[in-house]
Parts: sequence; C-alpha cells; structure tokens
Amino acid sequence: MRVLYIAEIVGKAGVYAFKTALPELKQRYPWDFLIACADGATGGNGLGRNHAAYLHKIGANVLTTGECCFFKKDLTENIEKTPYVLRPENLNPQAPGTGSRIFKALNQASGQKVAVAVLLGQSGFVRLHSGSPFVRLPVLLERLRQETPYVIIDFHAQATAEKKTLFYGADGRCSAVIGSHTRVQTADEAILPKGTAVISDAGRTGSSESVGGCETASRIQEYLSGIPEWTKEAWDKPELQGVYINIAADGKAKSIERIKIKVESGASGADPQSLDPSP
Repeated sequence: MRVLYIAEIVGKAGVYAFKTALPELKQRYPWDFLIACADGATGGNGLGRNHAAYLHKIGANVLTTGECCFFKKDLTENIEKTPYVLRPENLNPQAPGTGSRIFKALNQASGQKVAVAVLLGQSGFVRLHSGSPFVRLPVLLERLRQETPYVIIDFHAQATAEKKTLFYGADGRCSAVIGSHTRVQTADEAILPKGTAVISDAGRTGSSESVGGCETASRIQEYLSGIPEWTKEAWDKPELQGVYINIAADGKAKSIERIKIKVESGASGADPQSLDPSP
C-alpha cells in the first residue's frame, strides 16, 4: 500500500501548489491513497466547504483538519455531509463530524481499505479543547485494526515532545503517525523498531517564503502589537511538501520519504495572486 500525505495546505497559494504539482506527483509518487491536511486551506486558518469539495474533487481521498476544524461555519454546518473531511477524534462526542473513517484504496482490485484518524494534541491550544490523545489512542487503534491493517494517524499537535511520546506509544500498532500543525517540515522521518513510520511534522503546502504561509510583515506586526493577524496570505515561492509511505501487507511501514516540490508561480510568468484555484 502506497500512501501519499500532502502537508498542511495553507491559503490559495497552497491550493494552487497542490493542484499544479499533481501531474509531477503522479509520475514520481504513484499512490494508492492520498491524504491532505487542509486545516489552513481557507484564508490560512480553517477549511471552508467549497475548498473542501474542490480539494477532494482534484485528488484528495480524505482531508484532515486540526484545531481550526470548526473555524468556517459553512463546513461546520455541513460536515456530516462531507465524509471525506475528518476533525480530531478526541473531541467531545457531541461535536459534529467524525475523527476517523475507513476508506477504500485506489487501484486495489482486492478492495483493500485504509483507516485514517486525526488526534489533537493538548499542549498550546486555547480555542479548542480535547481529551487526552494518549487515552483515546489504544481504543481507536483496536477498533480500526479490526477493519484493516493499514492505519494512518494524523497527529495535529504543537509540542514535539508530545508528538514523540505518542509516536512510541503507537509503535507497532499502526502503519504511520504523521505530525502536523507547525507548518515546518522536520528532518526526523523514521520507521520505529516495531514498524510504524513517523515524522514530527510533514511541513506545509503553500508559500515557502513566509511565516506559516502568512505574509512576513503581518506576522512581525503581530509580535510587535500583540494583536493576532492571520488573514494575509503569502504567495512567494509556492511549494508542495509532504511524505510518501510504502506499507507492507501486514500494515508495517517499509519506507517513508519526505517530499518537496517547488511550483512555478504561474503559467508563462503570470502573477499567482490573479489565479484563484477555489471553485
């Protein structure tokens, strides 16, 4: 089983980079299943209904989110109707949507399935509160592994120590745990002793010359003024990042490879800011 994970898509530049890089991705990294983190796809924070539908249409089998999962009202009100969007599993049971699901893999004549789940870390988040991912993890994995040996966890967390601890807690019990949220790709991809592929953060898909996909000037001003400003998206040097994982039939990872693909700003030198990839 070959799984391609697209690191967090940030703003229009991220959507544009994902769409533009798809032909190259298909040649270099043929996949059976594609996961895309879309927690910042709409305006740099959150995922709107239209962007969710568009990203799913052009190739993402499932879209994962994180602490911004309910930032856009149009998706929140319709998340029950969008089974390809996952919010964190360890939220209050009354929260709309679901945090895990079984999907059918592509190009698999035998009808093989892939399980995907999202867990939210507890360190550093103030707008969305979750239960302990460590308590939820064993129950979640036991349920998912009854359906398929291919189980992928997106661990959306801020603290590296929390991520590393959960990695070892999950080792041998799932195929991969992919860190997300910090939007900076780390160089610590590995296969742990019992066969689980991990990386602290897969990175981001969007402007590579920015602060988390946002314009640098706006982020500097936030630190000077103390007033949050996450609405000014950056377009400089768009890039797609992620990881490519090959999984054996028993569900253990065989390899994990970091991905970085630089994307031209626009066809024939066109200004990418004039290109709106949203529907």
